[in-house]
Amino acid sequence: MAIKVGMVSLGCAKNQVDGEMLMASLKNAGFELHDDAALADVAIVNTCGFIESAKQESIDEILELATLKKEGRIKKLVVTGCLAERYQEEIHKELPEVDGVFGIGANGDIAELITKMMNEGFTEGFPDKENMPLCGDRELSTPSYFSYIKIAEGCDNKCTYCAIPMIRGGFRSRTMESIEEEARALVEDGAKEIILIAQDTTRYGLDLYGKYSLAELLRRLCKIEKLRWLRILYCYPDAITDELLDVMAEEEKIVKYIDLPLQHASGKVLKAMNRRGDKESLLALVRKIREKMPDVTLRTTMITGFPGETEEDFTELAEFVKEAKFERLGCFTYSQEEGTIAGEMEDQIDEEVKEHRAELISESQMIIMERLGEKHVGTDIEVLTEGFDRYAECWFGRSKMDAPDTDGKVFFTAEQRPYLGQMVTVHVDEAIDCDLFGTRV
Repeated sequence: MAIKVGMVSLGCAKNQVDGEMLMASLKNAGFELHDDAALADVAIVNTCGFIESAKQESIDEILELATLKKEGRIKKLVVTGCLAERYQEEIHKELPEVDGVFGIGANGDIAELITKMMNEGFTEGFPDKENMPLCGDRELSTPSYFSYIKIAEGCDNKCTYCAIPMIRGGFRSRTMESIEEEARALVEDGAKEIILIAQDTTRYGLDLYGKYSLAELLRRLCKIEKLRWLRILYCYPDAITDELLDVMAEEEKIVKYIDLPLQHASGKVLKAMNRRGDKESLLALVRKIREKMPDVTLRTTMITGFPGETEEDFTELAEFVKEAKFERLGCFTYSQEEGTIAGEMEDQIDEEVKEHRAELISESQMIIMERLGEKHVGTDIEVLTEGFDRYAECWFGRSKMDAPDTDGKVFFTAEQRPYLGQMVTVHVDEAIDCDLFGTRV
């Protein structure tokens, strides 16, 4: 009888893609996949280890499954992903319930390692990060109508607060051919939207082709006939080239949406983060993008409470947010991470101060988003249908302005029942907070 394997995948979409490849490897090796890890013989926790809250979520999930193991409901417990890579020795020492700990370099060997664990007991594997497969078969965990494609792995930016280069290694791109082949296969299987992800998508190709190559990749993907939407996430601001903006403006299939994680606006704080720019240069970039694409949706993230952030620095950030008027913005408190340069800096900020500053930014942004949302009232927008809300008794989906899991929804009533994944036109009647409400035309 085949061994049943189930996975809980935590963290970002990049980790989700890794988990999909792990599950496909196990399926191809003869394991039986189970949707619920709690009902499997082997439960895998594909962890996130980026910041403190993510690490805690991973640990809580491990402990919950460890309880089921103690009760005899699962046989073996495996930890993979970023937490496993980052805390190779600590996991087995602090969580003796775990039977297998495998770093990201072991992803290609997951079937062999789990087989060894089943036969010999506790097993660990930490090959070089470079051994991590960049592409391969995937057992998709997203609905058939949209899918992520990871175009690169690792990061070379070395922001002082970030542990990603330490966990994931240096930046390495996939070939255009492999990305295009995967995209075509996904679209043939029903994907209407492809979402390109990497730690820094705008750096794509620099290592392989000696130049920023995202624009060329986008042109190739836009030739896929049945593809409707092509979305790009995680664009590092320094590499937003004129060529990239021109391609985004010209190609109809590319949604006019840029995820631009800026983190701060104070030149002093950005320099301490090992990032470039200041309030004026970032405002100039925002203006430039909007001149090229007047209908663009700009999303960003900000960090409050970075070591040494003064009231003046925070005020500059708050003014920037009000002036830039981002359509989407998330604000997070700085997380002090061991092994990072910022983690050793003096002038660490009190948690209450961090949280208060983040709340002020979020409150300011909510006002901006409400006003921007009202501009859509009375217009017709294209919506990708994602489900039916039984409580609201209406359908919901996403517009081009919304990425999965991070942005808002469009709720709509419809006399003619849509199917999941169907593109419909919705007349917007109302905007509430981050969501739009309307009627199918």
